[in-house]
Amino acid sequence: MRKYWGIFLALFIAVACKEEKKLVENLSPPLAVEKPVITQFGFNLDDFNVVNDTVKRGDSFGELMLKNHVDYPKIVSISENYKDTFDVKKIKVGKPYLILKSKDSLQKAQVFIYQNDKINYTVVDLRDSAVAYKGKKNVQFREREVAGVIQSSLSMTLDSLGVDYSVTINLSEIYAWTVDFFKLDAGDKFKIIYDEKYINDSIYAGSGPIKAAYFEHKDTPIYAFPFVADSTKNILEYFDQKGNNLRSTFLRAPIKFGYRLSSRYNLKRRIAYYGYKVRPHRGTDYAAPVGTPIIATADGTVTESRRRGGNGKYVKIRHNSMYSTQYLHMKAQKVKEGEFVRQGDVIGWVGMTGNTGGPHVCYRFWKNGRQVDPLREKLPAAEPIADSLQTAYFNHIDPLKFQLDCLNFDPNNTLDDNLITSNQENGITQN
Repeated sequence: MRKYWGIFLALFIAVACKEEKKLVENLSPPLAVEKPVITQFGFNLDDFNVVNDTVKRGDSFGELMLKNHVDYPKIVSISENYKDTFDVKKIKVGKPYLILKSKDSLQKAQVFIYQNDKINYTVVDLRDSAVAYKGKKNVQFREREVAGVIQSSLSMTLDSLGVDYSVTINLSEIYAWTVDFFKLDAGDKFKIIYDEKYINDSIYAGSGPIKAAYFEHKDTPIYAFPFVADSTKNILEYFDQKGNNLRSTFLRAPIKFGYRLSSRYNLKRRIAYYGYKVRPHRGTDYAAPVGTPIIATADGTVTESRRRGGNGKYVKIRHNSMYSTQYLHMKAQKVKEGEFVRQGDVIGWVGMTGNTGGPHVCYRFWKNGRQVDPLREKLPAAEPIADSLQTAYFNHIDPLKFQLDCLNFDPNNTLDDNLITSNQENGITQN
């Protein structure tokens, strides 16, 4: 009997404990679930009434602030004291912005955030004394490897591989002195290693610089590796597998890759503008839309920036005692006589001034006072890697060259996700 009584007592206690637990659970208040804090640009957005919008035609910083009850002296303070940080006259139509407003009845703007691009933004804090400062979103870099065979053009081939157009421009600029991108051959090959930028692991924010490249043009392979050869100037330049500088003292063209070589240097050319009479054409024409930037093909001093007869608006640059260049038919010049310009600087914009049948830049090239064909000149190269830096340079490029050599060309140029490798595990980020 005692045995059964013990079993009964144990069951009773177990049931009682279970019921008591249920009673306690029913009487206990539910645990509060914490609402996640939403922060952007360094602010807790829950503390404000948030307005998301874009700059519209006719908008100005002053008008936007006045509409949101910002005191006029604060607007003036930002306009006058923070021009280097935030030039209120240069806000652009279509750029997104946030206005963080107070939650009281006044709905007064406390903070204005202007998004310069996907990564960079400017904060105008109006809560106390008005201040402005710049910020950056956290960015992850993912290394990507791409290899392909050109079937029609470089840009179309890279586009078929899902590569940002800016990479095409970067590649063309690296090889601008050694490869004529206006005359590529079907079957030319390339390999590229570069970084892609992502915000919050998923939002694409553009490409980084090219870390290593290989281009095979007319069966001639040319590697390209970035290296700072002059620590004083701290300028990053690209060198080949032998340490030769890929940069020449002159660019091949006065406009960036992507436009058409419309007419070459030709002393027997018949020109429609002059009724198809033989008129020597001592320039090289590059057709491009009006407004396309024209760049200096080498360092030098501007000796002429004026308008004259059939040349229209033009700029002439003296590079040294041997070489000068001239750029005709500009819409407008950006430089003045006596100004020193660096290779790649914008000196004007494509136009149709003077005697011209369409928008283009006529590029003229002087050697020892005589006009010559720049595409037939063997232009001097820049300095190679110094002997004292060769060991450091070759140690730097060895793993990159091995990485390039391991890449296989994709004859079909199809996008291959396996060519994308992520460095996020290594914590490679930019703040």
